[in-house]
Amino acid sequence: MQKIHNVMNNDIQNNSTDDQLLRIRAEEQLKVKQQDEGLIEAEHDTKKLLHELQVHQIELEMQNEELRETNEIAESALKKYTMLYDLAPMGYFTLAADATILELNFTGAEMLGDRRFSLVNSNFKLFVSEQSRDVFNDFFKKVYTEKNKVSCEITLGYDNRILSCVRMEGVVISGERNCLLSVVTCLKAAKI
Repeated sequence: MQKIHNVMNNDIQNNSTDDQLLRIRAEEQLKVKQQDEGLIEAEHDTKKLLHELQVHQIELEMQNEELRETNEIAESALKKYTMLYDLAPMGYFTLAADATILELNFTGAEMLGDRRFSLVNSNFKLFVSEQSRDVFNDFFKKVYTEKNKVSCEITLGYDNRILSCVRMEGVVISGERNCLLSVVTCLKAAKI
């Protein structure tokens, strides 16, 4: 009986060892399988991430193209504005509430007899002849009190030097306190 017990004990040990070995081998295969699946999942995640990056890159390229087109349109508009404003046949001025010249075009500078950059921050009243100063002051007050365009005719000049007779129109833009002024040389009727 002892012999039978020993044989059974050996079989149990062998079976136990076989079962343990089988389990160890199964766990190793599971690890390999999980690693393969992990690699597949990691590869899938990598492909997904690469796809997202490529889509983002194309979006950025499209935005860049839109910005380039918008910039070209803005440059074209600026060129047209510059031509229209700077080279207009009439003088354009932007004056502060105290008549300081904030901006002017080339024709305006020519009317005042100086270079454009030299006239910025000068007071426009300095270029109004003495005999027209009251008319200009009245005009300038009306520009700030009335909501419509106001106009007048004055003589430009300084240091007893007459520059020209001009017709001007002015308006104050709502929200701003600056006066937009357009000035055109007027021809006085010749005395016969």
